[in-house]
Amino acid sequence: MNQSPGADEPPGTAAGGAADAPGAAASEAGAAGAAGAGASAGFRDAWAAMLRAGHGAAVRPGVLNPLIARTAELLHRASREQPFRPELAGQAGALLIDNQFTDPQLLAEAVQLIQRQPVPDDRGPVLGGAFAAGWAAALRERTLREQEAIRLAADTARQEVEKALRASEARFRALFESAAIGIGLGDTDGKILAVNRALGEIFGGGPEDMRGVRVGDLVHPEDTPGVWEAYEELISGKREYFQFDKPYYRRDGEVVWTHLTVSLIRDDDGVPLYQVAMLEDVTDRYRLQERLRHQATHDPLTGLPNRAAFFERLEKLFEDPEPDARFGLCYVDLDGFKIVNDSLGHDMGDQLLTVVAGRLENALSPLGHMVARLGGDEFVVLLENCRGEQEAVAAAKTVLAALTKPVVIGDHRLAVGASVGVLERRIASTTPGAAVRAADLTLYRAKEAGRGRWTLFDPEENARAVSRYAVSVRMPAALDRGEFFIDYQPMVDLASGAMTGVEALVRWRHPQLGVLGPEEFVGVAEETGLIMPLGRWVLEQACEQAADWVARFGDRAPRVSVNLAVRQARSAGLVGDVERTLRTTGLEPSMLQLEITESTVVGPEDEALKALHALVDLGVSLAVDDFGTGWSNLAYLRDLPVSNLKIAGSFVGDLHDPTKDTHLGWRIVSGLVSLAHTLGLTVTAEGVESRADAERLRLMGCDLAQGWHFGRPVRPAEIARRIAETETETDLEDAPEAWGRGGDGAGAGSGTDSGSGSGAGV
Repeated sequence: MNQSPGADEPPGTAAGGAADAPGAAASEAGAAGAAGAGASAGFRDAWAAMLRAGHGAAVRPGVLNPLIARTAELLHRASREQPFRPELAGQAGALLIDNQFTDPQLLAEAVQLIQRQPVPDDRGPVLGGAFAAGWAAALRERTLREQEAIRLAADTARQEVEKALRASEARFRALFESAAIGIGLGDTDGKILAVNRALGEIFGGGPEDMRGVRVGDLVHPEDTPGVWEAYEELISGKREYFQFDKPYYRRDGEVVWTHLTVSLIRDDDGVPLYQVAMLEDVTDRYRLQERLRHQATHDPLTGLPNRAAFFERLEKLFEDPEPDARFGLCYVDLDGFKIVNDSLGHDMGDQLLTVVAGRLENALSPLGHMVARLGGDEFVVLLENCRGEQEAVAAAKTVLAALTKPVVIGDHRLAVGASVGVLERRIASTTPGAAVRAADLTLYRAKEAGRGRWTLFDPEENARAVSRYAVSVRMPAALDRGEFFIDYQPMVDLASGAMTGVEALVRWRHPQLGVLGPEEFVGVAEETGLIMPLGRWVLEQACEQAADWVARFGDRAPRVSVNLAVRQARSAGLVGDVERTLRTTGLEPSMLQLEITESTVVGPEDEALKALHALVDLGVSLAVDDFGTGWSNLAYLRDLPVSNLKIAGSFVGDLHDPTKDTHLGWRIVSGLVSLAHTLGLTVTAEGVESRADAERLRLMGCDLAQGWHFGRPVRPAEIARRIAETETETDLEDAPEAWGRGGDGAGAGSGTDSGSGSGAGV
């Protein structure tokens, strides 16, 4: 079974295999039927099984099925027809050879099968012999044909080889002489034996000028590291070839860049004989790559190194520094650049950036510092081998000094300033990415401090900024993970000493940073928009808790007060959220007070004012929180549908500041109380921390108070316990005792709040 099956079709069948045509199945069925009409079913099945085994398993059905049918028919006719024609059995054997069935084992099995079938006149041995003779004759003829073909092929090949050798020598000579690529042949001692015309032209001469030159004389100062080590390994037989981009000096002194490939030629015993060098002139490509690299690493507008070049150089500093090596960064951002772009156009802004870049480059490059543009109006100065903070600060001052003079562009005289974040560190103490982030955060501290200045890196401030970033990253999923919870701070009636309300104060049980107070994450929530789902959750939880207290304690249950962020108060869905929450929790609207800040409503035409009136129409009461800390017009209080004014805790706290006029402070508080009562509002004082303050506020007419004197923020169970233990009427003399118990940190995370809890909601 030496050849692939199906190469030849049996006589009497269509070439190409009937199975490939649409009528193949019908043809095969017809052939099988014809065989079945003559041959016995038992012999036919045994014959088919024999041919399908072994080699037959790899023959396409379109070839195998007609072959089975044809050979079975020939054997049947030879065994039954009169007169007796054994040559038909020989034809069957020849057909098998024609279809690659050449296995001697198959011949033995076929003869045995033929002799086992019942035939008249004892024809079995004759049939078997005729089959074997036909099989052997066909195999012999096939072998002779193949041998003759091999002999002819060998003779033809020998002639072709001789012809090819002569042609190869001619082609090699033509190729060597006329090749566009430079080719040189040298011995293992490094002496050049022959070069072609192209190689002579690369070096600015002719082939005769290169003969006899030693390879070692072609060294160039900018040789790629390792090129000569590779050459030594080659001529010593340690390697077969090497490739490098290598510069050479031409005869006229110019530099030519080449792509060099050097290969070793050995004799039959493997001993190195020659070296062959092929040189391609890649000077134009090299210069193009250099231009592209410059474009990839430099800012197209200013020509300064760009972000990629800066980080490449910065990271190189960190590769293998000395133990005490230091570096510095000055992160520079122009002040008010957006105004130039918006008012004068981006073309003017681009011209301004170009002038600024030139000034920074001229001022700092002579000092050995790298100046790069990171993008937009951000630049960075890298100080390698910095000698300390003083040098880094001096570089920052140089930046500011370079930008003091106005920039004149056309008819415009533009004043330009900058803020600079200065970082100076030991290289081993940080990483490139962390250093840049720290310098960037320091820059924003400079901007927050008033711009037009430099600010030095502060590890503690940086740690706080990184913490805020960590908070903002984790915050979106914190609600889903159930990491937020609510504490409640008592609000006490100063006349009776009874707790009439509680303020809901949200906390975050951060898995890495511990329990965080609202001042540590509410600002981030405002910036990112997460204040909306967080505020909605606080409202739902507080109302649900208040409804539970009403169900358990009835009239003694406190009213719950929930802070609204400015974005919440201005949300179109606020009224719907409150209405839906009250409905689902079953809490009476009168048991809910919402606290807003002075900045929530900026005027009588503000859309937020409509939402506030709608809330009051629902039965919800409103309070102005932290009153006195903003700059809102007092006249707006007449338009706000509020019923309670909460005096900011800072006013009460200042009453104990020895550097401030205590008498004047109390007069201000008294004036705020009088103003609120004139407007028909109740007054709540925040930040009350002593019995004396509580008594004085009561005598002034202040209605309610909250602060650490009456209790810190605590868990709902603690509020429930105090409600259960406190009688409906509590004498003012007993109020500090009643509400002061457990006040020293009884609530989870209470240490993060001020005495008033102002701003501690959402």
